[in-house]
Amino acid sequence: MNMKWLVRSQSMVTLASGMIYPYYLLFLKNLGNSFSKYGLAFAVFTISSAAASQWLAPRLDMYAKRWLMMSSLGMAGAMIAFPWITSYIWVLLLQVIMGLCNAMQRMSERVLLADYTDPGRRGKPVGNYHFWTSAASGFAVIIGGLLIDWLTIDVLFYLSALLYVWGSISIWRSNDATTRQ
Repeated sequence: MNMKWLVRSQSMVTLASGMIYPYYLLFLKNLGNSFSKYGLAFAVFTISSAAASQWLAPRLDMYAKRWLMMSSLGMAGAMIAFPWITSYIWVLLLQVIMGLCNAMQRMSERVLLADYTDPGRRGKPVGNYHFWTSAASGFAVIIGGLLIDWLTIDVLFYLSALLYVWGSISIWRSNDATTRQ
């Protein structure tokens, strides 16, 4: 049971999201929006993620790696698009897309964690997975804070997109290695 690729790819994805998420509010404030609009945007994200989970659920077992890879690419696209947004309506549309990607990512990682672990012996690998992805999230916030002092928020979005693509490539390479065996 080799979960290394899953830990690596999802640590990279967690790094990508954690690097931009705390500074997303600054982006919205630069558009002249309020905290209540931030709350609505986040609600649109979570509700679209919940709705997407119902559609995705029956499709996960056979295609979890593909959904995981597509979620990273979708998030990369959203991160690239954000700096070009000039209207709150477009923010809401991107939040719907990001909610869909979040559902694909969260549900796929859980299915794959179950697939790569044995019943009765899941605790240690799941703990290892949680440790590395949580550590990546913590470092992401620190890195994002350091970078935003020297770079613009737009560049932070682009760097986040690169990390999402890197996570997707890691998933793709794991599929390639599995196919060759």
